[in-house]
Amino acid sequence: MEHASGPTWPNGKRIAVAVTVMYETWAEGKAPNYSVQTTHLKPGSVDLAGRAWSTYGARVGVWRVVRTLDRLQIPATFFTNARCAELYPDTVAQIVKSGHDVGGHNYTQDALLAYMEPEEERATISRCLGILEEKAGKRPTGWLSSVLAFTENTTSFLAAEKMKWHADVTYIDLPHRIETRNGIIAAVPNSDFTDNRVLRSSPRDLWDVYKGTFDFLYRTEPMSMLVLTLHTHFGGRPMVMSVFEEIIRYMQQFPDVWFARHEELGAWALDAAAPEHTYQSRFF
Repeated sequence: MEHASGPTWPNGKRIAVAVTVMYETWAEGKAPNYSVQTTHLKPGSVDLAGRAWSTYGARVGVWRVVRTLDRLQIPATFFTNARCAELYPDTVAQIVKSGHDVGGHNYTQDALLAYMEPEEERATISRCLGILEEKAGKRPTGWLSSVLAFTENTTSFLAAEKMKWHADVTYIDLPHRIETRNGIIAAVPNSDFTDNRVLRSSPRDLWDVYKGTFDFLYRTEPMSMLVLTLHTHFGGRPMVMSVFEEIIRYMQQFPDVWFARHEELGAWALDAAAPEHTYQSRFF
């Protein structure tokens, strides 16, 4: 097994595992375009089953995810549509009470920043953060845009709102600092594989992907990072949650794993001497 050189995670930990949870809802009368009836209904039909299916995350899934994390004593970051906080304030209060981060995640899942003019985008970000702060009792310190549909202005708008980090990041493996016209903010990488890819095939695929990736990183790449992502309306169901728990219990067997919230990873990046730790500088 290779040994770390250069920068390290806190306390010399070998790998950081960031559990992220997407807590989402859709606008009134809307349903996700991948719901249970999407491929069967004629155009113009009302997808009542899809609308109901998409509410599982708030009615049941988020509670099961929080309870499982509590039992495993694992911290997480919950990216939360502000509308979820309005409709189900008890859920976001419990997320914070259990010691997890609440991150901004648009107002509804279908109200994408990429469709907005700059002033509307700025106002939407500010409004969402205000709602989450009111309902959760704690202001978010970070943000992830729904479906990664950010704009060229999103990062600077977040910095203006005094956000410490954002997760609209698909181009690096480790957190790093970004300078914007409104100040410095950390960029924390996102997940490449999430639970919505396995619900209709086999939840065991989640085990195969995450165990294999964890083993590879742990064995070959000191100071690596793995993001494990669930959606409350997908991963909050027993068939997925049972595999998720198995994955976490496997990782917990290794003493030098840092289970980190995005807020902690962002703080690490802001404190680091270098703005970006590239793969080349780490291993070549």
